[in-house]
Amino acid sequence: MSTGGWIFLAVIVALVVWAVMIYNGLVMLRQRFKNSYAQIDVQLKRRYDLIPNLVEAAKGYIAHERQTLEAVIAARGAAVNAAGKAAAAPGDPAAMQGLAQAEGVLGGAMGRLLAVFEAYPDLKANQNVMQVQEELTSTENKIAFARQAFNDTVMEYNSKRDSFPDIMFAGMLGFATAVFLEATESAEERKAPKVSFK
Repeated sequence: MSTGGWIFLAVIVALVVWAVMIYNGLVMLRQRFKNSYAQIDVQLKRRYDLIPNLVEAAKGYIAHERQTLEAVIAARGAAVNAAGKAAAAPGDPAAMQGLAQAEGVLGGAMGRLLAVFEAYPDLKANQNVMQVQEELTSTENKIAFARQAFNDTVMEYNSKRDSFPDIMFAGMLGFATAVFLEATESAEERKAPKVSFK
């Protein structure tokens, strides 16, 4: 084999090694953001399991608020379904948008339920209700931290995927852009709560 042949072979081997390194780097980052989403999924499932407990504890006190209770249960069901789709395809634009929308509806329904609680001092003082609300608050904090970690890993993946030279191979190798999981608060939830010291 001539010197030119060896140089050509060396260049081909170098390009293959380079492409493998790019591929492996993208795989590692994709696995990292999928793992980050799995942490969100764990906390979402915990929250979805707590919501029926809260509704059940409240039923005896606010039976005439049946529409509010049914709205919470329906929103929870839709959120569970959307979370299942998101867990199957973390970072997928349609799955993340569906989850964000379902979580927004659930957050609004939960906000209305908690507003109803304000009108019932006995319900607010109920030990079971207080315990479930405390667990929900703790879970919400864990979800927020997990969402931030997920979004950080998605940003890292997208940055590598969209950087040169990775971008030349990413599309061909099946590495699609991942999307963030946005906060799900409605405009109503973002308003500062009114505090009254009567």
